[in-house]
This record gives sequence, structure tokens and C-alpha cells, in this order.
Amino acid sequence: MRSLRVRLTVIYSTVLFALAGLTLGGIYIAVAQTTEPQPITERTARLYEDRQYRGEVTFAEVGEIEAAVNYNTMTNLRRYSLYALGGLFVASLGVGWVLSGRALRPVGAITRTAREIQATDLSRRIRLDGPRDELRDLADTLDSMLDRLDHAFQAQRQLIDDASHELRSPLAIIRTNLDASLTAPDATPEERGRAVAVVDRATTRMSRLVEDLLATARREADTMTDVDMDLSVVAREAGEESLARERGLRLAYATEPGLRLIGDADALRRAAGNLLSNAVRLAPPASTITVATGRTKSWLWLAVADEGPGIAADDLPRVFDRFWKGPQKGTERRTGLGLAIVRQIVESHGGRVAAHSEPGRGSTFVLWLPAADRTDEEPPPPGCPWP
Repeated sequence: MRSLRVRLTVIYSTVLFALAGLTLGGIYIAVAQTTEPQPITERTARLYEDRQYRGEVTFAEVGEIEAAVNYNTMTNLRRYSLYALGGLFVASLGVGWVLSGRALRPVGAITRTAREIQATDLSRRIRLDGPRDELRDLADTLDSMLDRLDHAFQAQRQLIDDASHELRSPLAIIRTNLDASLTAPDATPEERGRAVAVVDRATTRMSRLVEDLLATARREADTMTDVDMDLSVVAREAGEESLARERGLRLAYATEPGLRLIGDADALRRAAGNLLSNAVRLAPPASTITVATGRTKSWLWLAVADEGPGIAADDLPRVFDRFWKGPQKGTERRTGLGLAIVRQIVESHGGRVAAHSEPGRGSTFVLWLPAADRTDEEPPPPGCPWP
């Protein structure tokens, strides 16, 4: 009875059966009242014959009497049937109107809520009550869709606000140096040289921010090219493209062969590269950055470990948020999108990201990705898989 189709079938069948029963009962009563039926018994037939023999009265044959009675009965039946059909038609219209209104009442609630929803305000929800039938499932599905849309629009507005804030600072720096040094006729070559260096750093920062924003947009648009790949090969390629050795850091590998998965190799290489860039930025001179891969049950993992200052426990839940930067190192300016892009790439592959760190003991970032032959639905195990 939780199905709307079953309930409507039962209701309509019951109502139509009741109307049909009332119609037939009414026709039977009307015909019975107008014909006054009475059977001819053997005793009555002999009495009629005796009277006819004495010449007291003339009677027709029994068959003729029955034919006349049947004719009158059919005439009355036809007349009352037409009346009943007209009444049944009118009653069915009224009952159908009432029942359809009650059945479609949830559709009206869904329609009213949809009209009230605006592109700038997705806070309205249907929250339909009643039995869990098809309409209730439809309303719950629409509420879930509105939740996702609301979350997406809020994230988009937050991204635009944060990106505008991040772009405003380098633009202001460029404008200030253009007005104060580069376009000033009395500026010295040294001042202009410093202004050029400042503008170069500001434009480099803006370029990184734009690249990160484009990468974020591509991941949200789901423009991936999935292929069969080896996670260890991706990790080593990302390590070769890093700046660890140029910064005087040692790069160590602890990878396993044969870690097959289906995904976008370029995107995963970028995710691993962002982790390595983060480790290179925070690792102390002459320290070691380790890139490790492995498998736990049906999950593959890629870990990047450094010997940097570590991350406070209160900051660990926020390290993968957009535009979260943490403590700044020197005069280096970051966009705060690197780790957010890592999370976005990994989650688009059906995986998870995790950060493990203690202040003063370095950090380990782990990418959990489903193996190509994964069949179960178990989540990745907790804790750090390496070392």
C-alpha cells in the first residue's frame, strides 16, 4: 500500500464497484416495483382453466402472458438503465474530480515550491509528508537535488569571492608600482628595477592563481580522459617534475609495481605534483621527501612525506579547503588552491584524501584511490599506510 499506483487502483476499483452495485440494485428495485412479479403456480393454472370452461372469463395462453410480461419488463429495464447510466456518468465525474484532486495534492505542493525557488535562493525545500509512495520519492529526490545545487552555488559564490579577493591584492600592487615608479618621469633606474621585480612577482602569483582556478573548473566540469595506468609510474613522473633537487632536498621512492587503476593520468600526476610542491616549500634544507605507493585490500594509496614543521591538530581538517594557506614561509605568497585541487581530483576518481601530521615531526599526505579490480564497497582504512 506504499505504492501510489496500488492505492489509486484500490480506491478507483472500490468506488466504481460501489457505484455499479448501487446502479444495479436501483434498477432491480425499480423494475420490481413497476412489474409486481408473481409466478404462475399449478393450482392457479387449473383455476384459470376451470373458469374458462364455464365461460366466466377468457384468458390468453401462458406463453402469451409471459411474452407480454417480458416486454413490459424490458421496456422498464431499458428506461431505468438509461437513467442509471446518466446518473453513473455524473457521479463518476464528481468522484473522479475529488479523488484526482486528493491524489495530485502532493504534485501541487511540489509545483508551488518549484515556483518559489529562485536562482539566487535555493533554500526552499518541499519536505512532503504522507506515505512513502512514488510522489514522496520524487519530492525527496528533488530535495536532494536542491541540496546539491545549493551547495554547488554556495561553493561557486565562495570561490568567486575568494578569487576576487586574491586577485585584488596583486592587481593593486601592479597598479601602485606602475603609478609610483614605472610611469613616473623622475623615478631612478633602481626604483624602476625594484618595481619591475615586484610586478613580476605579482604577475607570477596571478598566473598561478589563474592556472589553479582553471584546473578547478576542469575538474568540476568532469572533463577527464580515463585510461588504465600504474600508480607508481605516476608517482615517479611527478617526482621527476618536482623542484626538490633544485632546492637541495633529497627525493626518495618507496613504490610497488603493478598498482593498476582507471583514471586520468594527467590529473593524478598534477595531484601528486601539488603534494610534492607543498612538501618542497615546507621541508627544511638537506631533508628528505619520500614518495611511497602501495595497496591495502582493494585500495591503492600514494603518500608524500616530508620532514617539515608539521601541522597543528586544529588545522588538519582544513588543509584541503579552498584558499586555506596556513602559516606563510618568508615572503612567498600562495593561492591556497593546491591541496583543494588535490582533493577535487582524487574525489572525482572515487577516492579520498587524508593528512597525517604532528607539529615538529613532518607531515604525510595520502591519496586513496580504488584499484582497477576493486569489487567491494568498503571505505579506505583509517590511519596512515606508510611507513
